[in-house]
Amino acid sequence: MIAAARLLAMLGALLALLARGLLMLRGFDRLDDAQRQQAIADWSRALLRTCRVELRVDGAPHNGACMLAINHVSWLDIVALNAVAPTRFVAKADIDRWPLVGALARGAGTLFIERERARDAMRVMHGIAQALRDGQRVSVFPEGTTSAGDRILPLHANLFQAAVSACAPVQPVLLRYLDAASGAPSGAPAYVGDDSLLLTLWRIARAPRLCASVSYLTPLHGGERRALARAVQDSLQQALATGATAAPAAAAEQAWSTAQ
Repeated sequence: MIAAARLLAMLGALLALLARGLLMLRGFDRLDDAQRQQAIADWSRALLRTCRVELRVDGAPHNGACMLAINHVSWLDIVALNAVAPTRFVAKADIDRWPLVGALARGAGTLFIERERARDAMRVMHGIAQALRDGQRVSVFPEGTTSAGDRILPLHANLFQAAVSACAPVQPVLLRYLDAASGAPSGAPAYVGDDSLLLTLWRIARAPRLCASVSYLTPLHGGERRALARAVQDSLQQALATGATAAPAAAAEQAWSTAQ
């Protein structure tokens, strides 16, 4: 009964947040870039609070143009990353057709890709390269699909060509979902296979309070796209296996709770 009541409360709060997000987008043209970034971060932190997810951040995103290469676990991934430092994302085209969510993703500058069409992948790759040349950070999920968070799937090398072409670094980012009290891995937010959004929310409602752990690892520079993909995979696998949160030496560890 407690979990059911919690789920209903979450659904109501999420609908209110989606409506608030659409209203926020209407005023985006009147905001400068820093104000837009802050609005997206604030909205994302509110969504995490609604889902009873705390946020822990180790390290920091690379300062300047950079491709962030992230392991993919849940629909919450984009929210957790935007709660730290909003970036442009590359996402599957299906999201563009989701009610409300698609409009929010478009407003945040998401680049949508039809993964089944090789020509569309080339279009998006050029779009990423141009964004990097313009000094932006772009986030990609090079596994191409989600996992339960207990392993790193093989990475697709194609999108790394954008970083090579733009001479931009690639920063691996490890995402983990943990029990906030014990630190043990939690599969509740996973969005894998036939899982639905509602099923994921039900698991989150039933679970103890969660923590989204975001670890910014050491940026990688140069190389050929396949070698770069292998280096990113090795970095993510090592961090996942050891629980390490290696980051650039100049980056201080941050930790805070979105549940307060």
